[in-house]
Amino acid sequence: MLKNTTQGPRVTSIIGTLAFMATVGLSLTGCTNTGTPASGSGADSADTKQTVKASSGPTCSLSDYHGQKIDLKDAVVGFSQSEKEDNPFRIAETKSITDEAARIGVKRFIKTNAQSTLSKQISDIQDLISQGSQVLIVAPLNSDGLEPALSVARAKNIPVLTIDRQLNATACKDYVSFLGSDFVEQGKRAADQLITGTQGKGNVGILLGASGNGVTTGRTKGFVDEMAAKAPAIKIVAQQTGNFDRSTAQSVTEQLLQAHPEISVIYAENDEMGLGAQAAIIAAGKSPGKDIQIYSVDGTRNAVSQIVAGAYNGVIESNPRFGPLAFATLKTFLSGSPVSQNIVIDDTQYDSSNAAKSVNSAF
Repeated sequence: MLKNTTQGPRVTSIIGTLAFMATVGLSLTGCTNTGTPASGSGADSADTKQTVKASSGPTCSLSDYHGQKIDLKDAVVGFSQSEKEDNPFRIAETKSITDEAARIGVKRFIKTNAQSTLSKQISDIQDLISQGSQVLIVAPLNSDGLEPALSVARAKNIPVLTIDRQLNATACKDYVSFLGSDFVEQGKRAADQLITGTQGKGNVGILLGASGNGVTTGRTKGFVDEMAAKAPAIKIVAQQTGNFDRSTAQSVTEQLLQAHPEISVIYAENDEMGLGAQAAIIAAGKSPGKDIQIYSVDGTRNAVSQIVAGAYNGVIESNPRFGPLAFATLKTFLSGSPVSQNIVIDDTQYDSSNAAKSVNSAF
């Protein structure tokens, strides 16, 4: 790999940079994931399935919600996806929900995609209800703003299970339950990885996720608080929104590296932004993973493969395979038994010690 050096002929530096870019480019292309698990790693296998942390918090039952018992095999289930499926997380999430609906034999499964537009998600949910959906699974675009759609569902006592992003609403009143990760904990764990990898020294640039949702808020708070508590010698020199988007993050990172050439570490609040930052680092003539370390959250195969290649440093998982857990939760709830109002996923993590053996478990 190219080392950042001022010695030697300029042409050697250029050739080395191009060779490094080609190597990483081939790795990224070869690992592009469409949501289909690798051979021998099925969607329901032990190394890909979501596991749940123990909970003693409040529960919600069908009687609390004033709903009716339904057999999912006789039900119409609607799924509202928030964002266009052009990144591995959304692809894997939608595939998992769709596959599980087919596996358990749901009578009719209807899915929509809001294309990252709040007004469309509101109309999508209302349309799912008008098409006869008796149960709804919703991946909210933002933590606020879905009240017009949720109120229609609530007026009909239609159970709503939210996944991935939390709502600023009341569980077992406005919706049944939330399934997802502890985003504050994810930020803390990313900080811990970074502190270990940098030996507690460096200057950090943060690529923030999209505004208006608990994922960004939680991952930022967890990271910043943990850094302040455990690594006061590490400085956060810049924070800028990359909007969970690879191309946006690449452009933002290019600007950050120009404005803050002292940056030695990037913390990205999802893998797509981390990979965008990687491209910007390469374009700046530096070696990602070495000259500038990269840590992110998600667990995509694209990012984990870059740890294996030595061009990335750490990833905290945020498992998107909600299908089995979502339908198991609904089955329990619709039978009349209580379910937790906040079902938290126990995510894994990847670094140089386990990435090679775990890459096929990534999504």
